[in-house]
Amino acid sequence: MTVIALHRILRDKLTDEGAEALVNLLDKVSSKSEDAMLEHAEERFERRLSDVKADIIKWMFIFIFGQFWAIVGVLFAFFRK
Repeated sequence: MTVIALHRILRDKLTDEGAEALVNLLDKVSSKSEDAMLEHAEERFERRLSDVKADIIKWMFIFIFGQFWAIVGVLFAFFRK
């Protein structure tokens, strides 16, 4: 939480209650913007994570398919003789 200091002139114009209300308002706006920024970063991270997960699954099936045909080829060559 950040500390907001008001200048003496502004504090005199607003009174103590007005200054407190202004500080509370600025604090709420700041926390809402921080929450929105954090939510946006979380969504971006989840999107990138799902993209990476899909790529890993794709390459896993490609390698399994390749290994299967390599084993079939070795067995075919072995039993052919």
